[in-house]
Amino acid sequence: MKILVAAASKHGSTLDVRDRIAKALSEGGHEVVTEAPQNVETLEGYDAVVLGSAVYITQWMSPAKDFIARFTEELRHLPVWAFSVGLSGVPKGNVQDPSRVGPALIEVAPVEQKTFAGKLDPTKLNLRERSIARLGGAIEGDYRDWAEIDAFAQRILAYFEAEPER
Repeated sequence: MKILVAAASKHGSTLDVRDRIAKALSEGGHEVVTEAPQNVETLEGYDAVVLGSAVYITQWMSPAKDFIARFTEELRHLPVWAFSVGLSGVPKGNVQDPSRVGPALIEVAPVEQKTFAGKLDPTKLNLRERSIARLGGAIEGDYRDWAEIDAFAQRILAYFEAEPER
């Protein structure tokens, strides 16, 4: 299978997640292409898509939302997995309310949609972003759960093992 793994990221944390998923899929025997959503010109030749985005103020980044808008019809005919990476609620132990991301994906009906905790490095933020993080109660640190991310990738692999004719 040829799988596109695309993700929109502002500070790189979501790209780390994208790359981890892509590596697992590649090690599982699939041909994997990683790309920024805004750089994808066609979905021709792909058998599946994994699309992710960093979440800022409960929203996916524009490049990921634009990707869905550009390729809605094609995505309806491909298996799609979606993931979000954000910090909302992390100090409480889990990521809260990814519901505002859902409307961006409703037209493509992903096989699975997963929200992962992210990473906050204030040295990579501009003044506005630091202010928003502070007001939102975000706590500096790397909250990414690599075992959870690996499990997501393994579920994608299991899908293709269960459905080899896809």
